[in-house]
Amino acid sequence: MDPKSQRVKLNDGHFIPALGFGTGAPPEVPKSEAVEVTKFAIEAGFRHIDSAYTYQNEEQVGQAIRSKIADGTVKREDIFYTSKVWSTFLRPDLVRPALEKSLKDLQLDYVDLYIIHQPVALMPGETLFPTDENGKPMFDSVDLCRTWEALEKCKDAGLTKSIGVSNFNHKQLEKILNKPGLKYKPVCNQVECHPYLNQSKLLEFCKSHDIVLVAYGALGAQRTLQWVNPNLPFLLEDPVLSAIAKNHKQTPALVALRYQIQRGVVVLAKSYNKKRIKENIQVFDFELTLEDMKAIDGLNSNIRYYDFQQAVDHPEYPYSEEY
Repeated sequence: MDPKSQRVKLNDGHFIPALGFGTGAPPEVPKSEAVEVTKFAIEAGFRHIDSAYTYQNEEQVGQAIRSKIADGTVKREDIFYTSKVWSTFLRPDLVRPALEKSLKDLQLDYVDLYIIHQPVALMPGETLFPTDENGKPMFDSVDLCRTWEALEKCKDAGLTKSIGVSNFNHKQLEKILNKPGLKYKPVCNQVECHPYLNQSKLLEFCKSHDIVLVAYGALGAQRTLQWVNPNLPFLLEDPVLSAIAKNHKQTPALVALRYQIQRGVVVLAKSYNKKRIKENIQVFDFELTLEDMKAIDGLNSNIRYYDFQQAVDHPEYPYSEEY
């Protein structure tokens, strides 16, 4: 199956490829590597590229996209590129300048999707994670409905084709959906989602409002990441996933990705390993049975690898709600 043709329709009429390439990398990976792997991902067939201001690699990712356009591999309209407005730019007047900065780094005229990275606002300034002298995060207080209006203006200005959110719970989504004078609904909510945290309630809520759920952390988390709890079980070693993978002669990673595709979830595959990048695109070459899907559903244990505990005291901390 050609991955380029598997797309999901967004509520604003645009289409998002069902499989995306996640470009976020641990700090030990040199920035220059982002150029190489993003080019490789596009050559392998990825058309949906996910990045963010806070990954600090948009210059490199943009360079890779532009070089694949220049050599005729793709046209700009074949690529679906997502960027995210970071927490220090959630004040309404900072949103468009943040997007313009990303576009300047990318050297692109528009992004396909611009989303609020997460609902917890941090103090504006040069630092991505501002902290006080005691090392505590410096929070900002922002009305996310006003932030949303600033995103709507970016869409009207043609700087982004679609707008959405990330790491929002259903109450935070409801606040935007019920906002008086809402011009555009969020097209997506990008959240951590994998067999140990399958987000079935949030998925149901999103589907009922024609909002696409986009899964990050779909393969669990690498043990090496400093913000990930090292005591949590390693998803890709799960015996149920491994058995299903064996039956299909696939890898546990592919089974975890395929699971999302069959639930109507758009899934991001993050890898800086060329062999795995090539492998991940094979998610369209097989199908899980209803029994497989039920067995994977049964693995849900609400294990959250990326819980952003530092922000637990912020009134907009998203994970205090059940979903």
